[in-house]
Amino acid sequence: MRRVWAKNSEHNLSLLAGAVAFYAFLSLVPLLAALVMSYGLVADPTSVAAHMRLLIDLIPADAAELIYSQLTQLTQSAAERKGIGLAVALLVSLYGASRASGAMITSLNIVYEEKDRRSYLRWTLVSAALAAGAIAMGVVGLTAASMLSLSGSLFFDLGPAGAAVLQILSWILAAGLCIATLGGIYRFAPNRADARWQWLSLGSGVATLLWLGATIGFGLYVTRFGDYDATYGSLGAVVVLLLWLYLSAYAVLLGGLINAETERQTARDTTTGRPEPMGKRGATVADMSAAYETDDPNVPGAAESAQRSDKATE
Repeated sequence: MRRVWAKNSEHNLSLLAGAVAFYAFLSLVPLLAALVMSYGLVADPTSVAAHMRLLIDLIPADAAELIYSQLTQLTQSAAERKGIGLAVALLVSLYGASRASGAMITSLNIVYEEKDRRSYLRWTLVSAALAAGAIAMGVVGLTAASMLSLSGSLFFDLGPAGAAVLQILSWILAAGLCIATLGGIYRFAPNRADARWQWLSLGSGVATLLWLGATIGFGLYVTRFGDYDATYGSLGAVVVLLLWLYLSAYAVLLGGLINAETERQTARDTTTGRPEPMGKRGATVADMSAAYETDDPNVPGAAESAQRSDKATE
């Protein structure tokens, strides 16, 4: 945790979160469009807004109003698209949404202390794949939530207790999908040897809790104390949305930093495949254990680890 605190400043996590938030803002409409059209392949796209109500109610009111209005417009246009027109529109939306994932890739490379040596084509494909994976998780979540709600109304006489249980199950489902999505981002976004899933779970869980806490806290602040309309006028809703995206991006990057320093905490190989010695694992945080980052000759393996770290750097 001391290293996380120090690296937070060293990597300028706040500045990185601002950059991710900006690109996420630019990608918001294409991302929502891709989500609506993808969901339209398995269900009625006009029901997306209703099924996203659980999430939209969490977001600060001004930001939620912007998102809901965009969803309303997108569902109307998506319902009219069929066949090849739908496929082309979906690809265009996916490309637009990949700008946010591209910013996240660059930021996580900094967090994991990696240099991205992938070609532009491969980098673009990875960025699009991450965006598509996030959209797929969203479709799964929407479908599961609608099925859960439908089964509850068909087979059970839901009273107050039943409704509360259904709400809790929805939250558990949403949290699980969020953790899985973040784990996939942490694993495939940085240009490094893939980390084992167990070394991604802590940061994914912490990032989910931080995002939820920041969203609820910021929503309460905006509702009760912050009057952005008085300061920014008609731009108040845009500012609120950008600030919420900033807090969300910060939570995700902080979760990645926790994962990185958790890997650095052990001398064991945290990457997939056959275990390799330090210096040959293809990941900076896995090749340089913090336990051996010392010049103290009394620490076992310090000299050997320093030599391996030097070779890895070269």
